[in-house]
Amino acid sequence: MENEKAVIGALLFIALVIGANFVMYGIARGAANSKQKGFWETIGKSLNTSTKKNDDMDELRRKMEELKKKE
Repeated sequence: MENEKAVIGALLFIALVIGANFVMYGIARGAANSKQKGFWETIGKSLNTSTKKNDDMDELRRKMEELKKKE
C-alpha cells in the first residue's frame, strides 16, 4: 500500500515537472517568435522595468548637484 502511494506520488511529481517544462518552452517560443527584432532584444526589454525616463531620479540628481554647489 505504501509503495503504491510512493509510486503515485513520484508519477505526479514527474508529470508536474514535465508540464512545467512544456509551459516554459511555450513561453520561450512565444518570445522568440514575437514581432520584435530578435529573441535577446525581446528578453532584454521584458527584463528592463524602467524603460521610461525616470523624472524622480533626475530631480534628485539636480538637487544633489545644487547642494554640492552650495557647499
